[in-house]
Amino acid sequence: MTKRIMENLLRVMTPATAAAAGVLIITVIALLMPPYIGMADNGDFFRILYSNGMYFNDPAYDSQYLGYFVKTYGIFQYYNENGATLFSTQSSFIQIAVFLYKLLHPGTTTFDIRFQAILYTLLYTLAIYLLVEALTWKQPRLRGYIIAGIVIFVFGDTGYTAYFNSFYGESVMLIMTIFMVASGLLLYRGRFNDYVMLGLFAASAMILTASKQQNAPVGIVMALFGVSLIFIRKKRSYRAITAFLLVAFIGVGISTYVLIPKEFVNINKFHAMTRGVLMGSTNPEQTLASFGIDKQYAILNGQEYFEPYKSMDVESKEFEEQFFSKYGFGSILTYYATHPGQAVQMLNIAARDGFSIRPNAMGNYEQSVGKPFGAHTTFFSGYSLLKEALAPKTFGFIALWIMLVVGLYIPSFVTAIRTRQFRYAIKLPLMLALILIGLSGIVVSIIGAGDADLAKHEFLFTLAFDLVTLVTVRDLIVKQLWTVRESPPVQAAM
Repeated sequence: MTKRIMENLLRVMTPATAAAAGVLIITVIALLMPPYIGMADNGDFFRILYSNGMYFNDPAYDSQYLGYFVKTYGIFQYYNENGATLFSTQSSFIQIAVFLYKLLHPGTTTFDIRFQAILYTLLYTLAIYLLVEALTWKQPRLRGYIIAGIVIFVFGDTGYTAYFNSFYGESVMLIMTIFMVASGLLLYRGRFNDYVMLGLFAASAMILTASKQQNAPVGIVMALFGVSLIFIRKKRSYRAITAFLLVAFIGVGISTYVLIPKEFVNINKFHAMTRGVLMGSTNPEQTLASFGIDKQYAILNGQEYFEPYKSMDVESKEFEEQFFSKYGFGSILTYYATHPGQAVQMLNIAARDGFSIRPNAMGNYEQSVGKPFGAHTTFFSGYSLLKEALAPKTFGFIALWIMLVVGLYIPSFVTAIRTRQFRYAIKLPLMLALILIGLSGIVVSIIGAGDADLAKHEFLFTLAFDLVTLVTVRDLIVKQLWTVRESPPVQAAM
């Protein structure tokens, strides 16, 4: 009887199921059981909070910025005069969470952010299941459990999941990126229905692109990768749908960029100059002159937009005309291209923060727990602590990592193209797309906002690094880096 129970349990508890269950249990303990783990507000919550019908109802909220996680917020009961300060798909998830919370708590005037964490955790568990299914399908159980254990160690880490108890867009970015990679790998293996996986890939890619303004390049990158998906099936209907989705990716990317509010554009432009170009210049006055800006503005070198006592009124019309109007994304990109030494310096600064999953600036505990201001949890944080301690902090390491990954996958890509097995040619483009998405996070952060809050802005890079490395390690474990046919593809029923 015991043997039969164990056999049935092993039959049900596949590596994918085990990984999903493991991440679910760890996340529930971390986020939903005291002491609750979350992320303190760094001043960004207002951008998404008010427009979604909520407000800060803690009288001592201001004193908890950066240091303490706050779990309860007020819900507007009558008229909300606050319009949307930015366009983000994150709002949809917040509104769903608030709606369900009100449904279960009739007449409530407050919202417990842990309910949002429940919604995110359920989606994350499904994403982890699909990812591990893609990585372990048709593999021996023991090998599959080893891969599942690695996934739990990496993506069960509270450096990632603590975002669920916050109003940062990184929660949506994390979940949608894993859905996107999982569905791409499932298409590669021919696992599940191709049309369903293509739909999941498209939906997650577009939600990811529109979740945050700095993700606008993601739509373009995924459109380029998506060209490889067109050829995995010969049906005209499939190819037409895929081609349409590629155009939609580009449209979402462009729309996300166009819809960035001018207020946020100016904030980022200010930091791009004062915390980027000027800070790395040996002659700030001369650097300003190259942009056509009066040298008197060199006094702003190193300053941040939200400093209470700035040298100038950065919101005045005069400042707009004499400073902001003189440069933009293109001119800063050109400046770095013509000053490679300064560009490398900024890239190394970015690499220094590019391996920190959890920003050091924000605490994880509620004030009532009694932890010091800004204290970080160590609960199931082995991977994030190990990564931050051991990863080389130079852009040269990132360049070597890219060359290694690309070099490892070129043979199977060439073989797949030569033998016209186009389904098996999409893994290298997928890895390249993830690498480009990660690099775009670095480049956009530097050019768009200098070193201001860089660790958080580079979240997409550290996530892409972990996913690409995970897939590569998996292929090394199963010794299939240089082979093409891993298993016969399952043809979609549609």
